[in-house]
Order: sequence, then structure tokens, then C-alpha cells
Amino acid sequence: MKTIGPKLVLATHNRGKLKEIADLVARFGIEVVGAEEAGLPEPEETGVTFIDNAELKARQAADLSGLPALADDSGLCVEALNGDPGVRSARWAEDADGNRDFLRAMEKVEAALQLLGPDVSRDAHFTCALSLAWPDGRIETFEGKVHGQLVWPPRGDNGFGYDPVFVANGQDITFGEMAPATKHDMSHRADAFRQLLAWLEAQQ
Repeated sequence: MKTIGPKLVLATHNRGKLKEIADLVARFGIEVVGAEEAGLPEPEETGVTFIDNAELKARQAADLSGLPALADDSGLCVEALNGDPGVRSARWAEDADGNRDFLRAMEKVEAALQLLGPDVSRDAHFTCALSLAWPDGRIETFEGKVHGQLVWPPRGDNGFGYDPVFVANGQDITFGEMAPATKHDMSHRADAFRQLLAWLEAQQ
């Protein structure tokens, strides 16, 4: 991947996300450095879309590290909740002190759905915006999605975030119950990565 170079900063402090992205790029022999390891601050996500936030994080990481930087912004969008939690998916997990507990977030989503009645649609999708930025200001962004249904109660200890309550269309187990390699093949992040890799290959 000459377009990236031998080293890439992953602009995330989320360890689950860091591992998932690192697994996806490992096959290309790229040395990956996490934002925490690189000493990069976690920026305030002020964008109104996933793309806004992914580009904000990638640009900052590239500027501060002097290396190409990859950032994603992703979240769960529930149709009956008008797309919430959406770009605020992580914030739904936070308490008053900023500590994140995604079981709390899943409970909030379920409570909001139950308020809408027993026949409410449980259709939902994960979205991932993936931005690759260079120190010279270049940036490329891709957006992937995976559609499915929400279930309750949560099932499975794999994955992270809202994975234990999400069943992708055509599947009968949650992302939380799924082997990581299987999830990597179908997830919103994998969809965005396929687009990124196709673009990179076209640049060779």
C-alpha cells in the first residue's frame, strides 16, 4: 500500500475498535500505532454526521503525528428512534462523569423502544464513516452500513458497543455472539474498508 506508507496512526482510543481495525489492515504489513500510544488527545466530536466526525479525527491525528491517519466514526441508528443514538452512540453510554457503560446504552435504547409500544419496528443499522488523512491535507472518506434488527436481552460477549443486541439481516445470532472473523466479513466497518481498499488499489 504505497499510498499509505509503512506506518499508520489509528485515531481511536476505543480498544475494541482499535483491535478490529488493526485486524483488517494487518494483512497488508502496515505498522499500526494507536492514538493513545502516539500520545494523541481525543478530540471533541462536534460533527453532525458520521463523516464530519471521522474527518475531524483523521485530520487532527495526521496533523499532530506527521503520519497518515485513519479514523472512523460509527454508531447505531434505530429507525423508530429517528436515527438515534446515531452520532451520539457513545454518549448514550456515558454517565455524569463521562464513564462509558454500553449495557446502560443498550438499556436506554430498549426502554425508548418499549415506550413506543409492542409493535414498534426494531429495524436498525450500523454506519461507519472511515477517513484516511495525510499530513499534507489530502483526505478520502468512505461510508459503510449493515442493516438488521435489534433483540432483547443482549446476547454474547464478543464484539463491543451495541453488538450484543444487533442481528444482521440473514443471520440468527447477534454480533456479540459471532466469531470476530465472521463479523469482520459483514460489518459496517468491513463495508467501509472494502471501499477504502478498492480506492487504494486503484491508486497503484
